[in-house]
Amino acid sequence: MADDEKKLIKKIKKGNQQAFQKLYQLHVDYALRTAYAISKNKNDASDIVQETFIRVFRNIDSYDINRPFRAWLYRILINESNRLLRKRTRSEVTIDSEQLLDYLGRQSTQSKPLDELDEAIDELEEHHKTVIILKYLNGFSEKEIAEILELNQNTVKSRLYQARNKLRSKLGGREHEWE
Repeated sequence: MADDEKKLIKKIKKGNQQAFQKLYQLHVDYALRTAYAISKNKNDASDIVQETFIRVFRNIDSYDINRPFRAWLYRILINESNRLLRKRTRSEVTIDSEQLLDYLGRQSTQSKPLDELDEAIDELEEHHKTVIILKYLNGFSEKEIAEILELNQNTVKSRLYQARNKLRSKLGGREHEWE
């Protein structure tokens, strides 16, 4: 974590609301993108992010400053997203990632529309959907995803492998040896 971020968190722990506002500004865009990818609804995404930052503010004293803040924040965000989705009994996802299509063996987004990718991701089990979103929408490493979801890194690798195979199968991608 950057020293500036650590300083902000120390100030927040002392009750400094301006420091919290700065921390919020550092992370709100990524948080909104992730929440929108999970909820597929701008209003829901805003609600998720608002609830996430309320929980961050209320629980900042329990945060261990020696651990990555971003992972802690995203763990809260994922939990809030899942809570809202369970509450609304809806689980849709939107993802705009040519990288993912390429990874699945597609040469361009023109050969399979992104709508088909959205639909295929939407059909994944929640634990597969979550790792795909964190990896390809937010660009988290497998190690970071493991930290966010409180999983073993090998479990994350396995879930990514399984999710990509399921997506490849649904989208008619060629079989390849990936990473």
